Parts: sequence; C-alpha cells; structure tokens
Amino acid sequence: MIQYHEIAIPPRSEHLWRYTPWHRIHPTKVEEIPTSVPMNFSIGIDHEIESSEEIARNFIHNTSSVCKLVELDNESTELEIRCSGHVCSGELKIVSKGNSSLIIRISGEAGWSGLRIFGSITGTFSVAIINDLATDSHLLKCEDWLVDRDSELEYAGMSSGGFLNKSDIRINLNKQGASFRGGLASNGHGSRHDDNHVEISHDFSNTTSSLVIHSACDDSSHSVGTGLLTIVEDANGSDAGQVFRNLLLSEKSRAESIPELEVLADDVKAAHGAASAPVDVDQIHYLQSRGLSEGEASALIVEGFLMDAFKDIKNEDIVSVLRTRLLVHLECLIRG
Repeated sequence: MIQYHEIAIPPRSEHLWRYTPWHRIHPTKVEEIPTSVPMNFSIGIDHEIESSEEIARNFIHNTSSVCKLVELDNESTELEIRCSGHVCSGELKIVSKGNSSLIIRISGEAGWSGLRIFGSITGTFSVAIINDLATDSHLLKCEDWLVDRDSELEYAGMSSGGFLNKSDIRINLNKQGASFRGGLASNGHGSRHDDNHVEISHDFSNTTSSLVIHSACDDSSHSVGTGLLTIVEDANGSDAGQVFRNLLLSEKSRAESIPELEVLADDVKAAHGAASAPVDVDQIHYLQSRGLSEGEASALIVEGFLMDAFKDIKNEDIVSVLRTRLLVHLECLIRG
C-alpha cells in the first residue's frame, strides 16, 4: 500500500491545486498524518477500499478508520454523515444497480473533515450530496464515479456549509453508451471559500455528459470552479458540454471559472462556457417595491439562480430536497 509520505506535495502549478493548494486544505502540518475521529454513517456495512496514488485520496485513506459500503438495487434511501472532533474522516463505497437514488447530507461541527467516495453505477442512479457543515468547518471531499455500459449517473451537489471547502470529483464513462448529467450549486457568504474541481473522461464511443455549475458569491466569499473534459482517441459519437455561471452580489466577492477541453477524437460534439455577472439592481428594486426587504429580495434571486443548476435533474424527490435545504440556509442568513 502506498503511504502518504511517499507522495510528493503537489505544486500550485498543478491544475487541481491552483486555487486551494494542498498545504491550505491539510488539517495540520503537511508532514503529519493526524489521529482522526471516524465519521458517523447512518447506514452501510463495514467495508474496505484500496489506497490511491493521488495525494488527497491517499491522505483520507490513511487517516480514516471507517469505510462503509452502501448497495442499492432499484431502491431509494438517505444517508446522514455526521462529522465531529478536531479531525474527522471516512470512506464510502456505493454500488448501484437498476433504478436507484441516494441523498447524502454531510453535517456536524468538526474542525476538518475528509470524505472519500467511490461509486460504481449499473443502470440509472441519481445522487444528491449536500454540504451542511458548521460555518467554521473545513471539508476535503474526493469522489470517483465509474459508469458502466448504457448506464446513467445523475448528480446534484449543494454546498452552503463549511468555511473552506475543496471538492475533487471525477467521472469515468468507461463503457459504450454511458452518460452523466450533473449540476452543482454553491452559495458563498462571509469569507467562505468553495473550490469545485470536476474531471469527466469519455473513454468509449457514444458517451454523453452535461455539467452545470452555478455559484452565488456575497460579502468577501470566493468561489472556484475548474473542469477538465476529456474525450479520448476513437471515442467517436461522444457528446459533451459544461457551463459555469457566477452571480456576484458584492464588490468584494470573487469567482473563478475555468472549463477545459481535451478532445482527441474526430467525430464528437464538445462545448464549454463560463460567465460572471453582478446581481441585477433593477430586480432588487422591483422585488423591494413588492414589499420584500433587501435581504429577502437578494435571497429570492439567489434561490432561483442556484436552483437553475438542477434544471436537467429528472429526479423530483432530489430536486425537492435540494430546494428545501437551500431555503432553510437562505432563511438562516436573512435572520443573521
């Protein structure tokens, strides 16, 4: 098994660590592997998954004392992950067959949390991952999803908790006919930092992917969205696209969006785009003229903007849960 100390610390020139370098997301000194508290998983059976040569995944693997397996076969369920203590970590393996769905909610007041997820999809699988951590928590989340032949992964992520968040999400469409449809929404407030890195690999012909990332940034918050879309040689017939949109609600807020394409096949469709814009002052004034406060008007605009990231998500139960959690979060911000 590869040990953490055998892996070189990645430089900031590396795409993944450009905006949130490894030393910033590490819970202690980069040389140390601290003792951690195991995450509390509400469901799942004890399991083991292999280590990794990637530094973040390897670090979580070496600090974690708990790994759970969740197997789904034409069923829907919810998973609560509770984080506590100074350092908390855990690993999760998901095996889905048939037509299944899973809602994952991450909560707690841990100073630092590390979560590694490995998913294997056969059939149609819808998943929502909601970050509801305490406002001073740090989160490192690494995900690897393997989508089988003629199978579909529908992914929705909502990030409104935590202070410093780093997510590394990788989707591998490794058989013909595999598809991915994803939406990510991040709400920045205070001096919150949210960094989402997504890599999608089309390794076979006739695979499809669609990714939308929406970030709303207020106060002095900072949102980062980076994506790498790869279509390998001979993966003809692939259809892929990704769009990053940012809504800036204050002059001090910042947002970076960097979608990238690496297309090695000839007969494909591939597109990407990014846009950032301030909130429409006329919309705020209009809503205030209808009796809303400035905070309520801003929250209503943010809700519509972030929920639009999930417009292509077909699972209505997942969309409903995401909207409810977002409304609760925005209401808490309004009340201060």
